[in-house]
Amino acid sequence: MSVGARRILVVDDDPMVATTVQRVLRPEGYDVDVALGGAQALEQVRSRRPDLVILDLMMPGVDGLEVCRQLRANGDLPVLMLTARSGTVDRVKGLDTGADDYLVKPFAYAELLARVRALLRRTPPPASILRFADLTMEVATGEVRRGERVIALTAREFALLSHFLRHPRLVLTRDQLLAAVWAGEDTDDNVVAVYVGYLRAKLDGDGAPRLIQTVRGFGYSLREA
Repeated sequence: MSVGARRILVVDDDPMVATTVQRVLRPEGYDVDVALGGAQALEQVRSRRPDLVILDLMMPGVDGLEVCRQLRANGDLPVLMLTARSGTVDRVKGLDTGADDYLVKPFAYAELLARVRALLRRTPPPASILRFADLTMEVATGEVRRGERVIALTAREFALLSHFLRHPRLVLTRDQLLAAVWAGEDTDDNVVAVYVGYLRAKLDGDGAPRLIQTVRGFGYSLREA
């Protein structure tokens, strides 16, 4: 796979469908991951954010509509919805939930590829390096620096900091952060505050000015004091 290849996540509870779509996409130069259900898809988006999600509508447990809702709560990640249902009602449900396009099974592979290309053209590749003040994150390698100091983060801390860096100076509520980093998980009500505390302890060492500010009554914001 070439460096900088656009990353696609294929979500379908049928392994044969998911791997077939993966095999169609990979020869076109895409970096393709597979998730065999909605909960697994949300976890993979947190740990290895794709540029596009190809999402089956009808899945047991966390279905495609719920996955799409949670993805939309976390930004504008393009979603191509797949379904075996051709009815207008199902198509409207998918689009109203936030899907960008809709493809009915069975479909021609040429049409799938054309729709993928069209969706990716609308969305430029994400920045490989995120910066704010003297804080730098290399997304591909996972390296985080505050000035010249390298900071070791857990996967969850990395995901939370990445979300702050992609939304600098905005006030992010607890619910927005839960949806972005802990989507679909049964978590303690205080988990956001706990992990913000972990990040602060690592980022603000050696007397560095605090970057993650508490906005009382609202949430948190990555900004200089």
